[in-house]
Amino acid sequence: MAALGVAGLCLAALALTWVVAELVPAAQMKDSAILNHFVLLGRPGVDDLANALLHLLDPAPFILWALILVTVALLRRRPRVAVAIALVMSLAPLTAETLKPLLAHPHLQIGLTHIDAASWPSGHSTAAMALVLCAVLVAPARLRPLLAALGAVFAAAVGCSLLILAWHMPSDVLGGYLVAALWMALAVAGLRATDRPRPPAQR
Repeated sequence: MAALGVAGLCLAALALTWVVAELVPAAQMKDSAILNHFVLLGRPGVDDLANALLHLLDPAPFILWALILVTVALLRRRPRVAVAIALVMSLAPLTAETLKPLLAHPHLQIGLTHIDAASWPSGHSTAAMALVLCAVLVAPARLRPLLAALGAVFAAAVGCSLLILAWHMPSDVLGGYLVAALWMALAVAGLRATDRPRPPAQR
């Protein structure tokens, strides 16, 4: 199935991202240099905006977003999609938080910016991408291109905010995106596997 293939690619990309970013010296240097460039963009107004954006993904608001999306799916009479959304928005952040201590590795430091060893993958970028993908999944087909475009901007803004505030390395942000994409691919594969053909009169 295509969705399972995407899941496999996400898993491979996750492994490659961690290996390259944490074990290849040249990649560590580039990772830290990119982070330092973003940190230099920080100033009071920018930092305030970045903090406000990231607070939208705090546990309480994130649970609220999940409940809203599940409710929309149920109102659209798509209970399997509601279950898929609940699973993705719970398992993706849980996966990120579980991997952090297991894969902790010291980061190369440039300047005064220091990132804790247990930072990969980013929980905020995981949550942002999971939210975007679930919103696209539950939306009517005609709205999906617009939601996908807006969601991409939102996820990118979250990633930039994490770097400007020096909460994560660029590789942490990428890892978070991939964790969310992995779980969404698995959810779509599950939905397709359990999809029952409808009678011609109901199609």
